[in-house]
Amino acid sequence: MNIIEIAFFVVCAILTLGGGLVTVGSRRAIRSAMGLLGTILGICGCFLLLSAQFLAAIQLIVYAGAVVVLFIFVIMLLGSAATSPHDARSAVPRYIGAGVFLAASIGAVVLIITAAGEVTSALPNVPNDFGTVERIGREIFTKAIVPFELTGALLLVAVVGAMSSARGKQPDPTLSPLSRQGEGSGER
Repeated sequence: MNIIEIAFFVVCAILTLGGGLVTVGSRRAIRSAMGLLGTILGICGCFLLLSAQFLAAIQLIVYAGAVVVLFIFVIMLLGSAATSPHDARSAVPRYIGAGVFLAASIGAVVLIITAAGEVTSALPNVPNDFGTVERIGREIFTKAIVPFELTGALLLVAVVGAMSSARGKQPDPTLSPLSRQGEGSGER
């Protein structure tokens, strides 16, 4: 790894961890959504560093482009009426929970490192085109064509079902009282 790759990884790691802390620690929903966006962008950068361009694009399009935007729209639609009143409990239980989680995380890392010990082996080499759009497309359209087509059919059925249930039963406009009034006024 050269210095540029290390610097890029450090920036992505800081963005991911900082965004996660802002997402969890912020009291305002819009700031939490922006923290989530930062986390998603950091993960996208890590995928790029791993030469997984397809996963980076999907991460950016689906999560940053759709999920975070959906969260922001919901936050804006609900407005300040959706905020809960100030928590009457003190911050002590939250800090105790965070400390227990941190201690358990450190303990898990120590257990993993001690259990791994001398058993670690080198990872096998991966092909140069691993994770690229071309390689994933080749896998999907050759070896996984049936699951791909079934997934497309399932999504189509879900969209049609969602549209029909959201639409509901609509009254016939030719039978409405307003259309009858219009016909009656024209006959005079």
